[in-house]
Amino acid sequence: MANNLTDISKRTDLDSSARDFFNNFFQPGFTISSAVDEAVVAYFERITENTASARLLASSVVYTSMAQRVSPLEILDRFKTMSQEEITGYTAMFLNLNRVGTSFLGVTNRPKTGKYVQRSILP
Repeated sequence: MANNLTDISKRTDLDSSARDFFNNFFQPGFTISSAVDEAVVAYFERITENTASARLLASSVVYTSMAQRVSPLEILDRFKTMSQEEITGYTAMFLNLNRVGTSFLGVTNRPKTGKYVQRSILP
């Protein structure tokens, strides 16, 4: 079956800089020590009790903290001082730091509708 989704490394019409960009698009531009990574993962494993979700959450927290130029261990210390309810809200807002303001995740925005506009909206 033919399709138009060819492997980017086999494309001959792209220059090498474009090929390198797309091949390395999801590679982080930083490195952290394995001790820091293990500490963050261990903390989230204890909270979530799920290894896969803990690793994903830890990598998101590490990536966001590095993008904000803050030590992941400093963020981890903040998490340790919070209750379970506070962690949920703080994590959502922390992970939204790298997102555009109109695309926040985990935040509900219900704009107020004028009474005349609301009256003309059908249920």
